[in-house]
Parts: sequence; C-alpha cells; structure tokens
Amino acid sequence: MDHQTMSFGDALDVLKRGGRVARDGWNGSGMWLVLIKPGNAMHTSAAGAFDMQPCVGLKTTRNTMQPGWVPSTADMLADDWTAIGWSA
Repeated sequence: MDHQTMSFGDALDVLKRGGRVARDGWNGSGMWLVLIKPGNAMHTSAAGAFDMQPCVGLKTTRNTMQPGWVPSTADMLADDWTAIGWSA
C-alpha cells in the first residue's frame, strides 16, 4: 500500500470539505464517494419540484452517480479509506 489510509470518521471529514473518498478495495473498480449538496439535484414529478437534501453519492462502476449511499457496519469500522485527488 503506497498511500495513506484513514478511518471512516476521517473520510467523512474529507467529504464534508468537498473531497472524494474510496475504500482501498474499491479503487480498482473506479468507485468513490462524494457529498452531493442541495442545488446539484432535484426531484420533479406531477407532485412538484423539490430540492434534494445533502446526501452521499456513490460513483458506480457503470459511471453513474447513485445518491443516498449508506455505509455498512464494515464500512464504518474500516481503516482502509483513502482520499482521491485531495490533500488536507
């Protein structure tokens, strides 16, 4: 491992500051997380248009963004999180 890893708490801090993070095992898949802020997405339907609340989005292996990513217990307890293209 030639890069610095961190806890989930530290990874969450990177997200809050506008960075991207991934688990060490995800890096080969091109998956990462980012904080999606209000104004970047909106729900529209016959019921109206509604701004989204802030949420964590997962960039998938299919090059789509999946909003509303929820960490598993293993994700929260892992110490193999890495910042992508980010320096503190």
